[in-house]
Amino acid sequence: MKNIYLDNAATTQVRESVIVKMQDALATLYGNPSSTHSFGRSAKTVVESARKTIAKGLNAHPSEIIFTSGGTEADNMILRCAVRDLGVRTIITSKIEHHAVLHTVEELEKEYGIKLLYVDLDVFGNPNMGHLEKLLQNDDSKKLVSLMHVNNEIGNLLDIDEVLVLCKKYSAYFHSDTVQSIGHYNWDVKKTPVDFMTAAAHKFHGPKGIGFAFIKKNSGLCPLISGGSQERGLRAGTEAFHNIVGLEEAFINAYDKLNEEKALVTELKRYFIEKLTSEIPKVKFNGYSGDLDKSTYTLVNVCLPIEAQKALMLLFHLDMKGVACSKGSACQSGSGMGSHVLAEILSEEQMARPSLRFSFSHYNTKEELDYTIAVLKEFIEQ
Repeated sequence: MKNIYLDNAATTQVRESVIVKMQDALATLYGNPSSTHSFGRSAKTVVESARKTIAKGLNAHPSEIIFTSGGTEADNMILRCAVRDLGVRTIITSKIEHHAVLHTVEELEKEYGIKLLYVDLDVFGNPNMGHLEKLLQNDDSKKLVSLMHVNNEIGNLLDIDEVLVLCKKYSAYFHSDTVQSIGHYNWDVKKTPVDFMTAAAHKFHGPKGIGFAFIKKNSGLCPLISGGSQERGLRAGTEAFHNIVGLEEAFINAYDKLNEEKALVTELKRYFIEKLTSEIPKVKFNGYSGDLDKSTYTLVNVCLPIEAQKALMLLFHLDMKGVACSKGSACQSGSGMGSHVLAEILSEEQMARPSLRFSFSHYNTKEELDYTIAVLKEFIEQ
């Protein structure tokens, strides 16, 4: 049976060099980074080296990089602490954010009585900037805008610079979930001065269970997790040392090879769009995912011309044929619920048909895409 992995937006294959580095760290550098003896100092040195590597890559200060268990924790930390510590009373977001943001702001609304506002979206899932300005303009409280850079389901790219102009104009903090961006796009936090952003190593060929929050220097945030002075006092708990080593190695590789791998993956996406459109003419692309200029190069989200009853077997059929993809984010795939992202931008008739997300990496080939499209076409025609 074939073994084709096209769910890289959910998680990615770990690079061999990352595994080697992590194995070495587990075997030889087992001291607690908080300990003062030589074993601890050796571990601490490597943790701080990783922090400096990431900070340099983002043109940030090392103190602005806080290691977390991943993007979800980082989003929670930033949003909760912004309300608790910075006095944020209004959060403006969209209804197609990742649930790490959506569920958190909903809880903050209940717990703290904050005002929660949603910016209007167009039919492709893009925030209406005119409406965002009205929301900012009509609220005199301390505000935070939270909008993701790359949508994890439909791949739309946010014009972050335009959002930043509005946030600066109306004195609002800006948080961006950049989990699908870090490792795939160059970032310079001096040129793109977001207040807060987040990352997860497993989205760019690193290990699961490790990520980081970028928190602008002197932000005023206090710890969300208490119990120790680790991570500049912002995140208590013994550092996941081996994972931090893996994160650093994955980060270095992602940016050293960015141009080469981006070109390869972009070509895979272009080929997939052209071949799929040719073989299954009635296919539709959700959001901007079919547009190479307006969406990330790493994924497409397609609506297939299959009746609802027959569609129930589609993912099972693909899995049996050795093809791994997703009906939405991985967080939803096992829930039986439809995509909250697609529900915001598609009609009821469109929602009745199956939509699948295919996401690519440099490990994929055109031959794999040919096979996948053949499997889809066979299922539709049978």
